[in-house]
Amino acid sequence: MSKPARNDYVLISAVFLRLLALVYLAAFISTGLQIIGLAGDHGILPVAEVIGQLRAERGWAAFWSYPTLFWIRADNDALFGVALAGCLFSVALFLNIMPRISLVLLFVLYLSLFHAGQLFMNFQWDYLLLESGFLAIFLSGGSRPVVWLFRWLLFRVRFMSGVAKLISQDPTWANLTALNYFFEVQPLPHWGGWYAHQLPDWMLRFGTGSALFIEILVPFLMFMPRRIRFAGAWATILMQVLILLTSNHNYANFLVLILCLFLFDDRAVGRVAPEALIRWITAEPAAAPAPGRVRGAAMSVLAVVIFSISLVQMAEMFSGRRSPAPVDAALDALRPLRIVNKYHVFPTMKTERIELVIEGSRDGIEWRTYEFRYKPGDVQHRPQVIVPHHPRLDWMMWFVPSHPVFLPWFERFLERLLENSPAVLGLLESNPFPAEPPRFLRVGVWRYRFATPELRAAGGQWWEREFLGPFYPLPGLEARVPLN
Repeated sequence: MSKPARNDYVLISAVFLRLLALVYLAAFISTGLQIIGLAGDHGILPVAEVIGQLRAERGWAAFWSYPTLFWIRADNDALFGVALAGCLFSVALFLNIMPRISLVLLFVLYLSLFHAGQLFMNFQWDYLLLESGFLAIFLSGGSRPVVWLFRWLLFRVRFMSGVAKLISQDPTWANLTALNYFFEVQPLPHWGGWYAHQLPDWMLRFGTGSALFIEILVPFLMFMPRRIRFAGAWATILMQVLILLTSNHNYANFLVLILCLFLFDDRAVGRVAPEALIRWITAEPAAAPAPGRVRGAAMSVLAVVIFSISLVQMAEMFSGRRSPAPVDAALDALRPLRIVNKYHVFPTMKTERIELVIEGSRDGIEWRTYEFRYKPGDVQHRPQVIVPHHPRLDWMMWFVPSHPVFLPWFERFLERLLENSPAVLGLLESNPFPAEPPRFLRVGVWRYRFATPELRAAGGQWWEREFLGPFYPLPGLEARVPLN
């Protein structure tokens, strides 16, 4: 490849596709390790039950509202097969083998797992991966409309997340104390968060204000002239790196980082990339010729449609009102595909960490604790760095104490523990009842705090905790789950 021109995006596009392949690979591996326990035959929320109910009520007409390959087959082998196929096509994309076909199949495969996982897959980084993967299908030869769509996507992710913090009227964002709590109360802290939590108050407040600045104002630099745009990119990159050093947010931060590539151009990247690497990355067919007029016009139409839908979504989010009925119906029809989404990361901040501790017993006298792999439990256990893995059961446990809407799946989870379901227990650190299942379960509510530096130095303790009482809201399980 000759020396990249200033306004070309062929190299940028090729690099992005290789990195997107790695993000896809991480997502499929992570999901594949869990999906049978979450949605398999004896999982917490079996996808076969959902497909069966939809087929009985509406037949194949329900496919559009629940687009997934598991309409064909929805057992454990199918779940594992889709995850494995996703890994294989991720590798194919990275190696530049049938890139367009691989991109289409990756989108279809991940969308299938997204719907199969139900609540466990319903997160904004899943939306972001699907939206990025969909746009990547049309990224050919550094197509300008698609490059601008990626910039617009990055703008929406950052700007909407920032504005959501303001319109939520959450006091911790308003008084710049959000980071005083964030590192301790985030769903799955890692040890870097413990050190960040010890920073002086003025520094945490400065960090909170800086986060709002980077999310609300810096995104506008993404549409400015070249060097100003670069400044916006580096500010966004800095924030993502700091988040990675202090938080476990699976592959979300990596996705934002690779989206920042579109704020640069081939000339900028060509200055730092070795010539041999450039030749390898831009080898055919990934760096295909620029699209012709017909294809270019089609991509321009796609850009207008996506831009218009996203503007409507932003208006709905900021105003709090739904769109007129015809527009709302169109949005509902497209929503199952997740090709245009709303983003609002941490619009409100918890101020204390509440954890549920589950114990089982055979006789109602001796109780054994079910230990999770990653969420806080044993106060001596060091919080782990697990990115880009996303342990979805551990993550979802964070919502249960304060959001009653999550109680139904939690009850199903407890039922699986009483059955000693191998698939579900495989999601935990260990099974305290390997021989035969418990006859009783109880769930306690605990308040967790990071241990003080003095306590850490004295005994290596990472957490302090305080028992608050039993967890009562478990309708339908009282007879089997004594809570006192």
